[in-house]
Amino acid sequence: MILIDDAVWPAHDTLWAHLVSDASYDELHEFAARHGIPRRGFDHDHYDVPESRRADLIDGGAVAVPGLELARRLERSGLRVPQRVKRGLSA
Repeated sequence: MILIDDAVWPAHDTLWAHLVSDASYDELHEFAARHGIPRRGFDHDHYDVPESRRADLIDGGAVAVPGLELARRLERSGLRVPQRVKRGLSA
C-alpha cells in the first residue's frame, strides 16, 4: 500500500510530505513514476513530495496517514532505512 503523511517538513520555501510503500520499493517506484515524481526525490526509503502534489497523490491512490503511523508501517515492513545509515554511518 502506498502511504503519504502530512506535509509538515519545511525546505526550499514549501512544506514536504513523505511517500512510502509498506510492501516494496518496486511498488513505491512504480507509483512515483506513474505520477510523474522524479527519481531524484527518492531518499533511501521514501520520496519527498511537495505539499502542492499531496492531494493529487491521494486522489491517485495514496492513503493519507499521520506521520507516526507512516513511520510505524514503514518499520514493520522492513523497508525503513535507519537515520545512521542515511548519514553514512555504519549499520
